[in-house]
Amino acid sequence: MNLIATKDISFEGAIALTQEFINQLPTLEEDKQEKIVASLVQSANGSRGFFVTYLTHENQLVDNPSNGIIQGLKSAPEIVSELLVKNIAMSTAMRITHLHNHDQTMAESSQKVTQRTKKIVELCQIDQVKNKISQMQNTIKNKSGEYQDFLNRWGYDDEQKKAILESIQGIVD
Repeated sequence: MNLIATKDISFEGAIALTQEFINQLPTLEEDKQEKIVASLVQSANGSRGFFVTYLTHENQLVDNPSNGIIQGLKSAPEIVSELLVKNIAMSTAMRITHLHNHDQTMAESSQKVTQRTKKIVELCQIDQVKNKISQMQNTIKNKSGEYQDFLNRWGYDDEQKKAILESIQGIVD
């Protein structure tokens, strides 16, 4: 399977390609990893497919992204920063939902996604992430702003929004 994504890759295609990428990760040189990830994150579908697969994958290799993966992510700072911030928010909010539903396994899975996403944020050091986190904080605090549509679309309640604020707190400080 060719692991280089095209700009018109489907969401499903990006998921399949990322799955295969993770399977081959131990045998791939860092420059090859960078090229594959960079090809995925050049489009919205590719980025979404990459993150949904990478952040939830069972393989513990994804807990410590290589420099190649980080450099690939940094090749599309606008798309990547947006998805990183939204992934922190969504996984944090879903953890609350799973806890309310007494589903400890899924709550732990959501927590793992949050931790993995924060690690990527830390390693990437993309300037746009801090701006978007500030926008998310301001939107939650002011009940309006850049991320209001996103928060409304997912129907986050006050407890979830408070958890999101706590989760992103240390990232911009």
